[in-house]
Amino acid sequence: MRLSNGKADISSTARNASPWIAFRHTTFTVVWIATVVANVGTWMYNAASGWLMTSLDADPLTVSLVQVASSLPMFLFALPAGALADTVDKRRFLIGCEIALTIVAAASAVLVGLNLVTPPILLLFTFLLGAGAAFTAPAWQSVVPQLVPKEDLAAAVASNGVGVNISRAIGPALGGVVIGGLGIAAPFWINALSNFAVIGALLWWRPVSSQGSRLPPERLVGAMVIGFRHARFNSNLRATLVRAVAFFFFASAYWALLPLVARNQIAGGPELYGMLLGAIGVGAVAGAFALPWMKTLGPDRLVAAGTAGTALSLVLLGTVHLAASGLAACLIAGISWIAVLATINVSVQVSLPDWVRGRGLAMFVTVFFGAMTAGSALWGQFASGLGLPAAHFLAAAGAIAGVALTWRWKLQTGAGVDLAPSMHWPAPVLAIEADADRGPVLVTIEYRIVPERRDAFPGYIRALEQQRRRDGAYSWDVFEDAAESGRFLETFMVASWLEHLRQHQRVTNADRAVQDAVREFGAVAEPKVTHFIAADFR
Repeated sequence: MRLSNGKADISSTARNASPWIAFRHTTFTVVWIATVVANVGTWMYNAASGWLMTSLDADPLTVSLVQVASSLPMFLFALPAGALADTVDKRRFLIGCEIALTIVAAASAVLVGLNLVTPPILLLFTFLLGAGAAFTAPAWQSVVPQLVPKEDLAAAVASNGVGVNISRAIGPALGGVVIGGLGIAAPFWINALSNFAVIGALLWWRPVSSQGSRLPPERLVGAMVIGFRHARFNSNLRATLVRAVAFFFFASAYWALLPLVARNQIAGGPELYGMLLGAIGVGAVAGAFALPWMKTLGPDRLVAAGTAGTALSLVLLGTVHLAASGLAACLIAGISWIAVLATINVSVQVSLPDWVRGRGLAMFVTVFFGAMTAGSALWGQFASGLGLPAAHFLAAAGAIAGVALTWRWKLQTGAGVDLAPSMHWPAPVLAIEADADRGPVLVTIEYRIVPERRDAFPGYIRALEQQRRRDGAYSWDVFEDAAESGRFLETFMVASWLEHLRQHQRVTNADRAVQDAVREFGAVAEPKVTHFIAADFR
């Protein structure tokens, strides 16, 4: 899905921004229209594939596997895709991926039109299209700042959210109508053709080259390792990911089981299923415009309220037998979905510095779709064994319990943190030749502390551990001189000399404030920094 997560990419600066300001920029407008067209095709495909599976195999577990096949690629590939977004030419990468997606989508349309599709084949093509979306998602997010100037970035992000939810509202309903009028293969063909809009927009767009860092780009595997390490030691991001799992795992139930609700409980056709999906989109659009008002609750209470609304919609979907009741439940689900998703996404955004933003967002996408994948499979299994109502009721109860169990992990705690690069580390002075790949590198900082502050210093310096590890260090410790009281040695190791140079560019203003406080804590003299590079005696 293009401009992925646009439904939720509302940064802290975008909270009160008008989404229409960004349309004064021609490039943004062209790309926005193209992505909305392509996303309409994607949602038509999603609705058609879910409905087609109910005809091929109506077992609840098999039907839920369509959602699994769509979500699993995001779980598997989002992290390498996030690393790629930081290391390749994004425009060329997107063009290549979109062409490949068009070929796969057209092949699926041919097989559906020839009645050669079986459940495994449908799941395979759904997985392949999901893989393409997974690899393009971080790149789409990262090109938005290239489409508008910095002062209009917030408005552009808000506009993307509106666009994705407009396509979500139109696509499924249109898909149901097209299936009824032109047959099941038509939405598959429309999905393939809709990709030409975004390919054309990318070919037309000529981004302005940026200066960027003078250091060479990170290698894919190393970039993934650093991204994962950053996520592990970023406490604000970790808290957000915990809350994300608690919601998405249970909310996945209605996405996975909605085709069966439309077909078996309400006894409707593809038109009704498309209308139910469209109602979720309409609710999400309405919720997006109501977000400035809803945010007065605060992020934690807003997520709790959205989870309660999701639980209510799950209960309604478990008991519904009338189309009107189903549409009402889906409207509630859409409003609740955007309230939670937007809040959690903002919490991710404000916890990440720019240098690792693509990988941090990819980690969020991995957790998001991992929870959706596991949840979809589980609720399909429950529906197969216990029935549709019981599966919905269990998911609703789990969602409410999840709020209570994860309440201590607070959201948007990084909102007031200055994550701009400080660039205050001086360039190392070298007396030997240090190749970029030479390593590992041991960095030591010697502190001399007055006697009355000596006992408190080890606990105080611990504040630096997460900083060093977030920025690339794989080892960190503090030592005290056994022969001289108050003399401490902080040590950390990085994989190579080039990786240490990257650390110089990753230190934020918030990090600098902590480092200055540690440096000045009972200091007798200025700390002494020393660099050691692994010796090669061959």
